[in-house]
Amino acid sequence: MEFPEMLLLVGAGLTAGTVNAVAGGGSLVTFPALIAVGLPPVPATVSNSIAVFPGYLASVVGSRADLPERRRLLRLLPGTALGTAAGCALLLSTPARAFELIVPFLVLGATAVLAFQDQLRRLVGHPRELDPRRRSRSVQLMVVLGAVYGGYFGAALGVMLLAGLALFLDETLVRVSAIKNVLSAVVGVTTTATFAAFGPVDWAAVALVAPATIGGGYGGAWLVRRMRPTVLKAVIVLFGTAIGLLLLYRALS
Repeated sequence: MEFPEMLLLVGAGLTAGTVNAVAGGGSLVTFPALIAVGLPPVPATVSNSIAVFPGYLASVVGSRADLPERRRLLRLLPGTALGTAAGCALLLSTPARAFELIVPFLVLGATAVLAFQDQLRRLVGHPRELDPRRRSRSVQLMVVLGAVYGGYFGAALGVMLLAGLALFLDETLVRVSAIKNVLSAVVGVTTTATFAAFGPVDWAAVALVAPATIGGGYGGAWLVRRMRPTVLKAVIVLFGTAIGLLLLYRALS
């Protein structure tokens, strides 16, 4: 690997870590970078999933002050791990073309849910007005669906988790973002274990990208805590829309 290619991967890792902590979608920075240095799509996807994992952990550390009580988080972790494992199995065993066509619409749909959150809450009810069991089941379903997506591809996972969680959790967006960071870290643990054992990982590329995502992830979490909720929501919606349109363009080109 040439020195300019190494610089490209390190820069992509820093950017991706920051983006993942703020809104999610950092994989759309590192994935094209891995393709640019010569990795085929599946090895690039697998290596990318492992490389961005340390950034998720850094985001958790950076947002730990905004996390809810431990018991509430623990209820979400089994579904996250199982959904991620299912997504990993899907990636390693099935053709990617059909899912590539679906992914842009999933991302755009998730972004629209977040953008029109207040209007949707009027239809489904505000979280505090919902039956606790219905609210709990809805949150679990959103988490599992997001985890399956995260295990398969992962780009814009944070946008999808934020959209689903914010619809059914009666929390501030900063608090939801902190929960999203924990769930993303669980997705990262599961994908790392699965792909390290069964996937075609390029460990040289991972060694360059992974450390860079740590600094970016911690810095991004610091930035989230200092942004006004309306600004944070606007950033996430704009970024999610851009990601969805980019994925759609790539899928159709």
